[in-house]
Amino acid sequence: MSILIYAESAEGKFKKVAFELASYAKKVAETLGTTVTAVTINATNNTELATYGVDKVVKVTNDSLTGFSAKAYSEVIKQVAQKENAKVVILSSTTDSIYLSGMVAVGLNAGFASNVVGLPVSTSPFQVKRTAFSNKAFNITEISTDVKVIGLAKNSFGIIVNNSSITEEDFNPSLNNTDLNVTVTATEKSSGKVSIADADVVVSGGRGLKGPENWGMIEELAAVLGAATACSKPVSDLGWRPHGEHVGQTGKPVATNLYIAIGVSGAIQHIAGVNSSKVKVVINSDPEAPFFKVADYGVVGDAFEVVPKLIEKFKTFKAQQ
Repeated sequence: MSILIYAESAEGKFKKVAFELASYAKKVAETLGTTVTAVTINATNNTELATYGVDKVVKVTNDSLTGFSAKAYSEVIKQVAQKENAKVVILSSTTDSIYLSGMVAVGLNAGFASNVVGLPVSTSPFQVKRTAFSNKAFNITEISTDVKVIGLAKNSFGIIVNNSSITEEDFNPSLNNTDLNVTVTATEKSSGKVSIADADVVVSGGRGLKGPENWGMIEELAAVLGAATACSKPVSDLGWRPHGEHVGQTGKPVATNLYIAIGVSGAIQHIAGVNSSKVKVVINSDPEAPFFKVADYGVVGDAFEVVPKLIEKFKTFKAQQ
């Protein structure tokens, strides 16, 4: 029973989730007594994956796959899984892989478990632990199909160094026009900033900041912490911040090590989308704000007074290191 992972990359460089996926797959492979193969699409430094336990890389290099297309990418992964006779296929829970996972499962006639948060509870039968009800509960799911597809929840396992020797193999998938019927015409990116998807720390702001002109302190705090900036849905709806920074159940899900919410009251959809973060800190002048009920740490106070002091303290702390 071989294991296949899809190692995501952007502009040729692997995303952080690729290393977490490799680390997870290596542990599963050790349990099953098999090896880990990674399929990569237009990645440039495939040997990086050897650091995290990947034994073989199947490389796909194709200019028509430069822009993400769920249909085309899922077809590539399916074909590699069939070629490698993979019985377990593991993807991450990024936005792209969420689109891919179901299509891969259908293509392989496989059972699919999303939001998996740990190593298999059992391999015979094959059972995994998953989050449910917007991360408010867990369930144990059994996958009884011959081929199994797993969607690993972000930041649920961690990155573990496990050096291995690696082999590389080029693969040319068979794609037709219907697989490539999506064309990417433009991509908007935040340059010089940490992306929400790869950040260990996210600093988020809400309507309590009163206007876009006050976002400087959010960006300054994020810069000190090496964090990504984010916002609540009302903020993006008002046009204060781009929609790409909207986090929550209806925006981008966040599962960081530290999530700092400033002036965010904590609507249920927002909390559901960030609840997987390991430590949640809330700064709000309203002691009755719903976010305080789920926060690990809370500061009741005016953000315009609290945040500048935090920035000053963090700068002093970093200067002493």
